[in-house]
Amino acid sequence: MTVPRPPATGHTVLVVEDDASIRTLLTTALGAAGYTVASAVDGRAAMFQAGSRRPDLIVLDVMLPDMDGFRLTRELRAQGVYTPVLFLTARAGVEDRITGLSSGGDDYVTKPFHVQEVLLRVRAILRRAGAPTSTAPVRPPLRYAGLALDESTHEVWHAGSPLRLSPTEFRLLACFLAHPERVLEKAEILQQVWRYGFSGDTRIVDTYVKNLRRKLDHDGAPALLHTVRGVGYCLRLPREEPGAGTR
Repeated sequence: MTVPRPPATGHTVLVVEDDASIRTLLTTALGAAGYTVASAVDGRAAMFQAGSRRPDLIVLDVMLPDMDGFRLTRELRAQGVYTPVLFLTARAGVEDRITGLSSGGDDYVTKPFHVQEVLLRVRAILRRAGAPTSTAPVRPPLRYAGLALDESTHEVWHAGSPLRLSPTEFRLLACFLAHPERVLEKAEILQQVWRYGFSGDTRIVDTYVKNLRRKLDHDGAPALLHTVRGVGYCLRLPREEPGAGTR
């Protein structure tokens, strides 16, 4: 009896892994799940594939022969490639996870891993990053204090100028814009933006808020992301609050 192949998802996944057995395992599993799969064995090949094929997701080994995955992700982001990245690595420490995610990654799976876990993470990232379907209602852009975020086109403007954000930074800003002037606890942000994983470690929130704040702050622009010590963060215009925690 022939088992029917799952229908194509319409998504292309680039697997970057120098270990041939792991690369074959991942490409086979992703292909069987309905994804179009490309592969690369090192950072140089991955840079070319990411630019030419424009995949919807990159599954990226951290330890590559010519450059590590963290550096590769930073270089992709610097070139304006904001494809979501799922890291694969034997480094299981929290600091390594934070380093990877703060370099522009979207999720992290440690080796050895179960293929089903990788497939779950791939689906979750693509679901978060995916554009709405044609039947989905078009929502007006979220706006606050010179910021505008359009979830239908995945575009952001700040003071009239376009702002380039990674997929995770985009979701983080959308979370703040959905609740302007409200203090959001770190655990709440973690749940809304990442939705699962990271063992409840809220330091990744701190790292991403720092990255987002750096992109929002420029000459003459008011500070919009404020730290409320011991609680979380708030998107609001600056104001004097005697005794309150500040950024």
